[in-house]
Amino acid sequence: MKKYRVEILVIIGLVVLLFLVIFINTRIERLEQIVGLENNPNIVYEKLPEEDGPLPAISYDLPKELSFAGEQVPLDRSDLREQIDKELQINIYFHSNTIFLMKRANEWLPQFEPILKKNGIPDDFKYLPLIESGLLNAVSPANAVGFWQIVKSAGKENGLEISREVDQRYDPIKAAEAACKYFKKAYERFGNWTLVAASYNRGMSGLDRAIKKQKVNNYYDLFLNEETARYVFRILAIKEIIENPERYGFKINPRHLYQQDSLRFVEVTETIPDLVEFALEQGSNYKLLKRHNPWLRDDRLTVRRNETYTIALPAL
Repeated sequence: MKKYRVEILVIIGLVVLLFLVIFINTRIERLEQIVGLENNPNIVYEKLPEEDGPLPAISYDLPKELSFAGEQVPLDRSDLREQIDKELQINIYFHSNTIFLMKRANEWLPQFEPILKKNGIPDDFKYLPLIESGLLNAVSPANAVGFWQIVKSAGKENGLEISREVDQRYDPIKAAEAACKYFKKAYERFGNWTLVAASYNRGMSGLDRAIKKQKVNNYYDLFLNEETARYVFRILAIKEIIENPERYGFKINPRHLYQQDSLRFVEVTETIPDLVEFALEQGSNYKLLKRHNPWLRDDRLTVRRNETYTIALPAL
């Protein structure tokens, strides 16, 4: 009897082991399908047997060419190859963050493109708010605000209204217009779009001091503080991934990309004492009003003589 019990336990153990092997193999095949490892020509590795552990992390080939705003990156230099390699790997494996950047980019980049074009700014500058804020109305420790991370003094200097009730730094479209004014001023000073982008992080004066002290006028030749030294490479990395997602293992279903909301616009020429009541009267609610008008910083809006505000609301 004891012998039969041992045999039964052995058989049960073998059955459980078989099911575990089948389950692990199925999960690995599913992961390969999701990430696109099986058909990705940029990946060269020997597949490990299932019992040897999970799939390895991948070291991706660098692009043969990279440019920002039409200006080539000198990838023949080892120091620059290492810098772009680092930023690419960080963003490739920061899966959740990069996926949400792609989803938000689908909604916002088409809105920024005509603004940049109208102002004569290269299209690649649309990627700046992705690394500045993640396309969120964030506030930095230095009190830079919004998608484009604009400080109060720069916002006012470039035409934004900033008060207790209204802060247009939180309006991604108006903030984009203000950023374009900065880009044009910086280009007049530096005559180089890569330096313009770097100055958006370091400031024109700070970058100008570095150029004069080091006696070089090329971003890739300057020794800069770590944040500014990484800045353009972070833009290049996110641009490369968003423009070539499947090359880096990202497969985003088009249905999952965020879309621009269908909106209507109401012009306001008189003070609104209660934005909650205003939203309800417009067939909406306060939460949606704040979603589409984050520049409204209070629950009322004072409108002075000869002023007009445009408030976005969901289409009826």
